[in-house]
Amino acid sequence: MQATGRFFGKYATFSGRASRSEYWWPQLVFLLGYLLLGVVTGIGALATSGQIASSDSIPPGAVPGVILIVVAGFALIVPNIAVSVRRLHDGGFSGWLYLLALVPYLGGLVILVFMVLPSRAHGARYDRP
Repeated sequence: MQATGRFFGKYATFSGRASRSEYWWPQLVFLLGYLLLGVVTGIGALATSGQIASSDSIPPGAVPGVILIVVAGFALIVPNIAVSVRRLHDGGFSGWLYLLALVPYLGGLVILVFMVLPSRAHGARYDRP
C-alpha cells in the first residue's frame, strides 16, 4: 500500500529515484485491475453478443468496460512514465533511456531488464540536494 501511495503521490515527478517496490507493486495492482476489468468486459460482451447486427461492432454489454479500460490507460500514462524514469535513475541510468520503449519488441525487453536491476549508489546523483 505504501508503494502504491508513493506512486500516486509522485504522479508527475520525473526527478529523484524509485525503489523496486515503488515500481513493481503498483504494476501488479494495475495488472490485476486490468485483468478484472477484462473479465467483466468479456462477461458483458458474452451476455449481450446476440444483440448486435454485425460481427465487427462491440457488443453493448462490453462498452462500459472498454470505456473504463481506455480511461484508466490514459490516466496512468504519465505516472507510469514518471515512475519508470525514477526507476532508471535508481539504477544509475539516465531517464532518457526510457525512449528505448519506442523500439518495437526489443525496446520493451531492455526496459524490463533495467526495471529489474538493483539500486546503485551512483544513482544518488539524481536526488535533489
